Amino acid sequence: MPLVNIKLAKEDTPVTPEQKKALIEGATDLLVKVLNKNRATTVVLIEELTPDSWGIGGQSVQEIRQNTKK
Repeated sequence: MPLVNIKLAKEDTPVTPEQKKALIEGATDLLVKVLNKNRATTVVLIEELTPDSWGIGGQSVQEIRQNTKK
């Protein structure tokens, strides 16, 4: 059973349910086409990460954004 985990940075403009549906369908189609996986058992998980839950260069993205606005 393949599992695809798509992680997106949560932005000011949220990902719509329609966009999430398209991502799930597209990732599933890709695994079926390229790896000949079974569509019925292909799992796609979408995670939206808040700016304070990931970082670059030792700072959270939230801190980086705040410092950029100054």
